[in-house]
Amino acid sequence: MEDRLDALEREYVEVEASMADPLVLGDQRRYAKVARRYKDLEPIVLRWRALREAGADLNDARELYRDAGAEDRDLMRAEVAELEDAIAEHEEELKVLLLPSDPNDAKNVIMEVRGAEGGEEANLFARDLFEMYRGYAARQGWRFDVLGSQPSDLGGLSEVTFLLAGDSVWSRMKHEAGPHRVQRVPVTESQGRIHTSSATVTVLPEAHEVEVTIDPNDLQIDVFRSSGPGGQSVNTTDSAVRITHKPTGLVVSMQDEKSQIQNRAKALQVLRSRLLRLEQERQASDASDARRTQVGGGGRSEKVRTYNFKENRVTDHRIGLTLYKLDKVLAGDLDDVVDALVADERTRLLAADGQA
Repeated sequence: MEDRLDALEREYVEVEASMADPLVLGDQRRYAKVARRYKDLEPIVLRWRALREAGADLNDARELYRDAGAEDRDLMRAEVAELEDAIAEHEEELKVLLLPSDPNDAKNVIMEVRGAEGGEEANLFARDLFEMYRGYAARQGWRFDVLGSQPSDLGGLSEVTFLLAGDSVWSRMKHEAGPHRVQRVPVTESQGRIHTSSATVTVLPEAHEVEVTIDPNDLQIDVFRSSGPGGQSVNTTDSAVRITHKPTGLVVSMQDEKSQIQNRAKALQVLRSRLLRLEQERQASDASDARRTQVGGGGRSEKVRTYNFKENRVTDHRIGLTLYKLDKVLAGDLDDVVDALVADERTRLLAADGQA
């Protein structure tokens, strides 16, 4: 590992120097690439330097301990123990930093939330999830842009698509994918009985045109009038756009913008991201199985997380985490859940790396 870290440190020094090179500074795309590499290398190199420094300090402390008189030995023993703990911490953090990076880590995220089983109550729950993610994005300082939505009759959302942009968006949000289940008394329930409903969440890495090439001949583009809850027309012009990608059968509809051109651009943005995800899944395994892992059938029995209103409880079934702060979670206080999922993934990756 030391040889690898030394090589990364040499690369870091070279990258740092190239950032001041006029030729690099004059090429925006090249500079952005170099800056991203610098950002990737910096935490590794700084941690490696801290480990080396702690190792040198430990050698000095052990030598002083051997030469110390009886009155100073307790103090020197404590310093040795403190440095040994620091070295162990640096080594563990370096193991994490050296894990293979997710190819989507630098990407923004497109999320899709849809009401699934439970009728109108599922649509109301989809809106709750949408507001939860909007609140979390605000806490993280991420940009939050709604790309398209389909309101339901009682103020819910039968589906909504939005973009999250900012640091660590993919690494912190990718675990949200899958069926989410809610247990509560619906507003439509007159006898106070608790119902179980569900909504599905899909998380897609944002794809750019250079990553996904779409042949215009593969697209069927239909235009129609925007509609609101109940299907009533809310626009007098054919501004809504539906794009069908004929080779895959993927369909994306957008109607939130008044301009057909804007709706078309947003639909293509979402389509590119879906196609990128399909290709990544195909390379990793079978695409349909991988997508089912995210979305499932949307049924009540399939779930990644349950939100129980009566007990103010949220449970993530993948890691066995239960918190009695549902009200805060739905307000966007998701860090406890997200941190636990990230830590679980890290543990599994380290275990797999250790067996390699």
